[in-house]
Amino acid sequence: MTLPVRILSIAGSDSSGGAGIQADIKTICALGGYATTAITAITAQNTQGVAAVQMVPPDMVRAQIRAVLDDIGVDVIKIGMIGTGAITAAIADEIKALTMPIILDPVMVATSGATLLDKDAQDILRCDLLPLASVLTPNLPEAEALSGHSITSLDDVRSAAQTLLSMGPKAVLIKGGHGDGDTLIDFLLWEKGEAVLEGKRIKTTSTHGTGCTLSSALAVFLAQGLSLVDAVRRARKYVRGAIKNAPGFGAGHGPLDHNWMQSGDT
Repeated sequence: MTLPVRILSIAGSDSSGGAGIQADIKTICALGGYATTAITAITAQNTQGVAAVQMVPPDMVRAQIRAVLDDIGVDVIKIGMIGTGAITAAIADEIKALTMPIILDPVMVATSGATLLDKDAQDILRCDLLPLASVLTPNLPEAEALSGHSITSLDDVRSAAQTLLSMGPKAVLIKGGHGDGDTLIDFLLWEKGEAVLEGKRIKTTSTHGTGCTLSSALAVFLAQGLSLVDAVRRARKYVRGAIKNAPGFGAGHGPLDHNWMQSGDT
């Protein structure tokens, strides 16, 4: 029997189930992986916004990571919401000597607009976590904040990606969901090449957790042995299907259907 790939998600909990740890677990399991977690924060939120956030003590985040590594084992690590500088430093310290791929989704602002990464954490993320990342997956606002570039065109995206790549990650995927126009463009850059990935934009409000879902899907596909470009393409296809089949829950930015592949829809 072939065992499922093991994905450790280090991220915050979303009480509405659409993003964060919950979206990561749903995605990993739907794609045939085994999900383990290290929770960095507990959030009270729904499709309309974040009502409250309680950070987990850094030592507890460390303990969760160690417990998983020491017993279950990990094939790929996915990092999402971190929250504070102390937690960011603790994570970097725990994973700095590891050799498995690390997907870093720099969650800075929730879909609702709530700030999820403080200034100290941003600085430590740049210095200590970016160099450890196999793939960095910022959206457009996150790419602007981390690179210092203003992004209004594909050339700006490419320039920002080059700056981010120079900070240490092996590859950078800048997601275009926050862009304008009917065509959504994601831009992938790595040391030896680039790929411009286009798709027709889906007009919907069901976008809660798209970044978490994409990065978790990417982690699974890389763990399953796909190449970087193929893994990104498969992850994009999975997220697109999850958006198209979204259940329409909530009055705000609704969740995706992470199990859409099991229903046979396309």
